[in-house]
Amino acid sequence: MPSFRFIHTGDIHLDSPLKGLAGQHGAAAERIRTATRTAFENLISHAIEDAVDFVVIAGDLYDGDWRDYQTGLFFVQQMGRLSQAKIPVYLLHGNHDAENLITRKLTLPTNVSVFSARKAETFRLKHLDVALHGQSFRQRDITDNLVPAYPPPVAGCFNIGVLHTGLGGMPGHANYAPCAIEDLVNKGYGYWALAHVHQAAVLHERPHVVFCGNLQGRHIRETGAKGASLVTVEDGQVVEIAPLHVDCVRWIHLPVAVEQCRAVVDVIDRIRQVIEEAVERDAQGRLLACRIELTGRTGLHAELLASADQVLAEAKAAALGLGEEVAWIERLAVATASDTGATRKDALGDLERIIESAGSDTELQARLAADLGDLVRKLPHDIRADADDAALKAAIDGNITSLIAHGGAYLSARLAAEKV
Repeated sequence: MPSFRFIHTGDIHLDSPLKGLAGQHGAAAERIRTATRTAFENLISHAIEDAVDFVVIAGDLYDGDWRDYQTGLFFVQQMGRLSQAKIPVYLLHGNHDAENLITRKLTLPTNVSVFSARKAETFRLKHLDVALHGQSFRQRDITDNLVPAYPPPVAGCFNIGVLHTGLGGMPGHANYAPCAIEDLVNKGYGYWALAHVHQAAVLHERPHVVFCGNLQGRHIRETGAKGASLVTVEDGQVVEIAPLHVDCVRWIHLPVAVEQCRAVVDVIDRIRQVIEEAVERDAQGRLLACRIELTGRTGLHAELLASADQVLAEAKAAALGLGEEVAWIERLAVATASDTGATRKDALGDLERIIESAGSDTELQARLAADLGDLVRKLPHDIRADADDAALKAAIDGNITSLIAHGGAYLSARLAAEKV
């Protein structure tokens, strides 16, 4: 049986909108906006440079219906590059690009074969003794196990199953086309090219059951290196699965411990240090998209909450100071706690802890604003009329952001509430 190499990819989500970019400008923001295209271009370049024998795309090439034809034209352009290099592509559609979701269509180059959504089918590469089996999604919410209807292995061939699946309910992913790993192992194929779960993983060997992971991280829940799998087969056996890291933006969560900081300027210095260390350690030439989280008990807690916008701006300045497309700050979260000692155990203590935990979480702040405003407006009229404390007035107005910003002034609001 001939030796060969192929690329297994999926969850490309071309032109998917990346989160956290509202109101952002500059070269770094533009690189993030176009990251899915750049990562795919990088993948195609790898395929050509490595002279792979074929490429398998196991679903979610697109993120949903096209806004216009530009997404489809970009894909055709990249397939044309592979066609010139005489590299065939085997494409399966998943839940995001199911047959009934993509209303616009373009004729694909002849080197691209698309698995039918009506039933599982087989494509043969006779010169390599390879058979690929797969079925595209006809609609987004496929809840049936598709594996039993996949064809039996072709004798004398290396059989590859291509499947978009939640595999019985992987954490954080909808359980589309559910199946058990035993269904795959017992099918008789030599390799299962899976997609839908965005974390790369080899779930079984001989036969190999592999999630390739997504091609490009798109938000802070998709951290670390992203890419595809380069698979080498010799004498009918998988001998190597090498990661191809083609991402151009790499997401990272950066906790910054501030217990030892004596002033906000020390916190800013610590943020700068952590960003610099992360770039050197993790970026590998990519733009590093960072979420900064300030942690620890500190006497600066109230001041950090009050100056969160300034600290965020300083973090952005620290990132820009490394170069225009080296690091980018997605968000800064103040997750510190006061070091003033034990907090009270009653309902007011609970309220204080809830307010502190809100930090820079705007969604939680909005919910607290509504709930706390209703609560404070129920205070007796004489307490509300005499309130000259800024924090209490902020609570009466339902302005939780202002309440948080006043930090220690919250104490007087709490004492006022205790008169009820």
